[in-house]
Amino acid sequence: MSDIIQLLPDHVANQIAAGEVVQRPASVVKELIENAIDAGATEVKLLVKDAGKTLIQVIDNGRGMSETDARLCFERHATSKIKEAQDLFHLNTKGFRGEAMASIAAIAHVELKTKQQDEELGTCLKIEGSQVISQEVEATTKGSSVAVKNLFFNIPARRNFLKSDTIETRHIVTEFQRVALAHKEISFSMNHNQAEIYNLKAGNLKQRIVAVLGGKTNEKLVPISEETDVISINGFVVKPEYAKKKRGEQFFFVNNRFIKNAYLHHAVNSAFEGLLGNGYHASYFLFLTVPTETIDINIHPTKTEIKFDNEKVLYAIIRASVKHSLGQFNVAPVLDFNRDASMDTPYALSKKEHSGNPTIAVDPNFNPFSEHNPKNSFANTSKKAATDSWESLYTGFKDESNAFSQLSFDSSDETTASGKTFQIHNKYLLSTIVSGVVLIHQNLAHQRILYENFLEHITVKEAASQQLLFPIEISFSKEEIAVIKDLEEDLVSTGFLFEKITEEAIVIKGIPTSISESQIASILEELLRDIKEEIPDTSFGQLDVISKSLAKSLAIKTGNKLNEKEQEALVNNLFQCKEPSVSPYGKKTFETLQMGELDKLFNTTKS
Repeated sequence: MSDIIQLLPDHVANQIAAGEVVQRPASVVKELIENAIDAGATEVKLLVKDAGKTLIQVIDNGRGMSETDARLCFERHATSKIKEAQDLFHLNTKGFRGEAMASIAAIAHVELKTKQQDEELGTCLKIEGSQVISQEVEATTKGSSVAVKNLFFNIPARRNFLKSDTIETRHIVTEFQRVALAHKEISFSMNHNQAEIYNLKAGNLKQRIVAVLGGKTNEKLVPISEETDVISINGFVVKPEYAKKKRGEQFFFVNNRFIKNAYLHHAVNSAFEGLLGNGYHASYFLFLTVPTETIDINIHPTKTEIKFDNEKVLYAIIRASVKHSLGQFNVAPVLDFNRDASMDTPYALSKKEHSGNPTIAVDPNFNPFSEHNPKNSFANTSKKAATDSWESLYTGFKDESNAFSQLSFDSSDETTASGKTFQIHNKYLLSTIVSGVVLIHQNLAHQRILYENFLEHITVKEAASQQLLFPIEISFSKEEIAVIKDLEEDLVSTGFLFEKITEEAIVIKGIPTSISESQIASILEELLRDIKEEIPDTSFGQLDVISKSLAKSLAIKTGNKLNEKEQEALVNNLFQCKEPSVSPYGKKTFETLQMGELDKLFNTTKS
């Protein structure tokens, strides 16, 4: 039998490796920027067109490459980061695999311009699908410029897999933020479609966080600094009162490398125990420095996962450090058994001026013996109350023969009767029908009603809006502002009116009639979180997510007591919906019980 195993050609192997290394344009951005940092750059520029599908270009002022290195860097497993296996345990660079450039060159048109400082001329290299098109001498500036054009040009299925420009841009911004936060000493800039998104100057960590997430982040940060033999922790956590329901502001960096670790994330959350509301997440920017030999980075192509020698020790140290900082800066309450509470000045009185001596008002016309004096009502009230209490002792004895007919259910919070509809435990509605009864979940049913209403308003672009007396300003990060700008037209269709949208905040002058002013910030935060998690790939998908998110936020919550008209309106509106049986998220809204099923519950038959 003949041999069937053969070595794959390099261009095929590169294309296979690209399937793991390059998942989307954001992966290319990450690899190129990390290479620029490893080259010792102090300035890094990122240029993007059409969310990276047309162009991704990274320009740096690093060391540059020689003519030979420029050609060799596109070969598989060619790297300057490591030389032997032992170097894997002492990694201080971003890259080390030597697969990134080869993978990128296999699925795109790549143009590399590079020059070393001591050279007069540089090198220009052009590659298309792993094939070197040209290599020429060219006059260029110090450093490197890598332009990746027409990503996935030779893999149509992969190109069609890419999401909308908005979503892919969001992923690119996320990767850019992670690298920019990790290297505060480097200047970064980002342009998308010739519009400047970020221009970050070199500075300290706090300045970099504020520059990335917005100007009002400064007042929200609590510093953390802890030095131990095992680990060094530096960074900031966000005060609990500024916590958000959406994830996205959780940053862990190990030796200036962004990582994801659910175990360490739980350590931070446990430190905030009792300080965060239900559904809110702690935000943090924590930089961990550990000995390189105690971690293993070589476990995932994206290098965002790390294995630690002893995670339990790190868990305890991180939790204790965060708790200590929260207590040190009076964010968390601290018990002081030596303090005499009776000596404290009440907070409400501490800032008030002395109110002066008390005065007594006397009515000179008051006559307690006057029969028609309206102010002498105390005796009458007392007598009436006494009479009522006396009569109440004998209620129920007037007509004993009709005692059972007077029996009624307790109309407390447990069950409320309203004609043919009952509210049970302020959670369910029980309504009678010809064939039996229907049990409705009021929250899920209201979600369905609001969902269809919002979807109709957005589609028709006709929605009622209420003007605010004073416009409300809400701060967001630049990334969130970009998402809101994309959603502006759809939000206006639901009833939102924007006075202006700046780089750091939005000013709202009108809101939908079903929303109160106090709900605006939380609703928009929830919407941004849902948009980010759902990742809609079409315009209709985006409209659907907006409608779902608004419906979920505004629906009647469990525990809300409804009056008779509200109950009837909810039942009637539900069965006027196109899909009344399921909520927007696919949960059952009501359950019908036929008379036969009710009879079976009591082991009886119809009479």
